[in-house]
Amino acid sequence: MNQKKYLIVFILACSMFLCYCSKAEKTAETIIEPKEEAAKETAAVTIPEKPADSGEGKGYGLPVPDQDREEAGRDSCRLMLLLANIYKQADKGDSLNAVLSHKSMKKMVMKIKKQGYPVTSSEIYSNMENHKQVHAFLKNAETGKKGSVVIYKILLDGSLGRNKYIYNGTDMYILTSTAEWDKDNKPCMSFISYTKIKKWRYSDKGWFCYELCVPEYPDVMEVADGSYLIRIKPMGRKKRRLSKQCVQGLGYQGNNLLCSNWNENHLEKLDYNGLYEYLYKMKYKKKFDGQKYPDGIPKDKFESLVMEYLPVSSQIIQKAAAFDKKKGTYLWQRLGCFNYAPDYFGTSIPEVTGIKKNPDGTVTLAVDAVCEMVLCNEAIITHELTVRFAKDGSFQYLGNKILNGGIRDIPEYQYRFTPG
Repeated sequence: MNQKKYLIVFILACSMFLCYCSKAEKTAETIIEPKEEAAKETAAVTIPEKPADSGEGKGYGLPVPDQDREEAGRDSCRLMLLLANIYKQADKGDSLNAVLSHKSMKKMVMKIKKQGYPVTSSEIYSNMENHKQVHAFLKNAETGKKGSVVIYKILLDGSLGRNKYIYNGTDMYILTSTAEWDKDNKPCMSFISYTKIKKWRYSDKGWFCYELCVPEYPDVMEVADGSYLIRIKPMGRKKRRLSKQCVQGLGYQGNNLLCSNWNENHLEKLDYNGLYEYLYKMKYKKKFDGQKYPDGIPKDKFESLVMEYLPVSSQIIQKAAAFDKKKGTYLWQRLGCFNYAPDYFGTSIPEVTGIKKNPDGTVTLAVDAVCEMVLCNEAIITHELTVRFAKDGSFQYLGNKILNGGIRDIPEYQYRFTPG
């Protein structure tokens, strides 16, 4: 049975190739009385119908208690009214689907924080405000103490997620709801569900890791992913800054700079053809357009960018990468089904968890690969990335070392072009 389940999971992974989007995670608050400012606000609350009781006895699709349904709608819409002016004035981007700027999302988070509720956002590396309430709830639950807590979450489009976690002394449940803005910029409830949490843990690193009860084989042929990770303990400013600057743009998919062992004396194993587009986006803050170079990327453009970020010579790059000597160009092709086998590790987000200054002036960053999808692991691997910073803020990668035999826990890397 397990073999069949894993096979289905792999097939699903392939169908989701390069379409992994961060889940519009449902977020939360703790049970506390809102301040008078929020209590005075009123809103027309639209409550969705009860979900079908399809999974009762299996932990999903459970009937939503009327009291919890009304509470979720009332509290969410009341807070949305406090955010209305921020949302109306926010820069929502040029796409059909609104995406709020970091500044607007931060304002919304701080507005809810002032009401005393735990709140976070969908942005990568986002900290939870008023996190101590959630920390206390989880520590109590670990000892078998009953309780509940609510966490709110500002989603990328400006809507408000609400997760209420209830622990009854034996099992934990989650009441998930979402409040959105209608065409008149008024709040309305769009989703609500009640689900049992199959298993959960509160990690030493401050992550709330849990897996929901979801339909499974043979009841369904498509396996749903019920795994979630929520950062409870805050991430330091410097670690967040270095995460965004040095590792977020690379990730673990399409290049092997962070998921292989290498140093200044051994640079021949890096996938330069795959790495180029990631370095390009880091430098120019825009996506690389390969269509501009149907015959390959000119030698000078390719090598100058790679050598800016790595202490590598032109000779090594030409030898290690797919290079057309006659045309003087480096080959490039979009990541796709023919040069990449999808895996959940590739969806991991690198996060700097430690910073060490070395005697020679370099800096070694401890980095965790945080994977929410299926694996639900806040550190699939931990690796040390050594970097040299210049006075102008630029930097070079000098080496990467995967710790504790973690290289065995990740799939073998697939080069964009076959080496040699």
